[in-house]
Parts: sequence; structure tokens; C-alpha cells
Amino acid sequence: MASPARPPRLAGRAERCHRAIADLGRSGIETWVITQNIDGLHQKGGTPPDRVFELHGTMFRAICVDCGDQMPMADVLARVEAGEADPACLCCGGILKSATVMFGQVLDPDVFARAVEIARSCDLFLAVGSTLVVEPAASLCGIALQVGAAVVIVNRDPTPYDHDATAVIRDPIGEALPRLTAQLIRANAAR
Repeated sequence: MASPARPPRLAGRAERCHRAIADLGRSGIETWVITQNIDGLHQKGGTPPDRVFELHGTMFRAICVDCGDQMPMADVLARVEAGEADPACLCCGGILKSATVMFGQVLDPDVFARAVEIARSCDLFLAVGSTLVVEPAASLCGIALQVGAAVVIVNRDPTPYDHDATAVIRDPIGEALPRLTAQLIRANAAR
């Protein structure tokens, strides 16, 4: 007797930096995460899903390129493991792909519009682990600067926004971000 199909693991685990951002939100500081990552680690780290804007989509969903229907990626992978060579959309028979933005594809306009709105209304913009050269996501840092937000860049290498940033931190993200968020939480509590 064959054992039931078990979908493969889809992602890693949340790290200290993901949990630090979630701690910031739980502290009472209004926190939004705009990410180019597709791995769901911010949510695993404790940030509520409605506070995370995944500019490049998510690897946890599949989408039909014909009708736009979406389904959990685990369901599609289970169908592959059960023997379907190329699972088709259950609604229209169309081609399924991961619900991620591929090179050359346009970002979801609603998600990007909300990210712009957040950048325009923030007091502090943390740019973490980004070269700040991939557009249109990199423009969010510029938008925050235009409205007078403090911009803190946490990145190993130089970025085009370093000279305009309030602070630039070159320490490893896993060390720098927990330290920075703890400082912000303490400063907020002292108010």
C-alpha cells in the first residue's frame, strides 16, 4: 500500500530579523512590511499577514495565467507528487504558475499602490537588505525621502540612497535589525 502524498516543504524558518520586525509592530509602533521576498518569512516571524505587502508575490500560491484563479501551491505540488505531470487549472484548464512576479512582469498595481501610500505616509522608512536598485521597489525609498521621513538603510553594500539616508548600518542584518528595533521600542516607550 502506498503512503499518502506529502507536499514538500516550501520555505525556511523565520530568523531573528523577521521576529524583530514583528516585535516592533507588537510594541504599538505602527509597522508595515513592504518586501520583495516571496518566502512568507515575515508572516512566520509574527507580522500579521495584512501588514505585509509582497511586491513580488508569494511562492505559497499558484495562479492560472488564463483565468487568474488562485490556489495553494501545496495543492498543486500534491497533484504533481500524485502523478500529474503538469497540473492544469481546475476552473478553466489553463496553465498554472507560481503566484510570483517573474522578470519582465509588472507588479500587482494594487499592491504597489498601497506600498507607495505607506511610503508617502511614514515617519521612518527602514530599507533592509536591499541594493535599492531594482525598480519600481527602489523608488519607495525615494518617495519616503521626498515626504521627509527618516530613512535608515541596513545593508552590507552601498546603495544609491546612502548619501540621503538618516543612517546607514553595514552590520549583518541578523545583528543590526534586532538591535535597531529594540532601540526604537525603548525610545517609543520613553515618550
